[in-house]
Amino acid sequence: MANLELQSQENVEFMIETIKTKLRMATGAAMQASHFGVDQYEDIKDLYEVVASKDKFSISEVEALVSELGKLRNK
Repeated sequence: MANLELQSQENVEFMIETIKTKLRMATGAAMQASHFGVDQYEDIKDLYEVVASKDKFSISEVEALVSELGKLRNK
């Protein structure tokens, strides 16, 4: 398990990959961890904690989480 208190690009990538896996994102390839930076670390960590705390998600929850993730991508 990564030490998520440390704000690093490696931890950003770990959290993004975990989110993609848990949400079973069909568009996971389009949402590459390298598209996210440490400057959004706290927001990404918040999303990660929501995703990590649940086993199942409704379609609307997945859509909302993916939408939030999309807003955090580097342009």
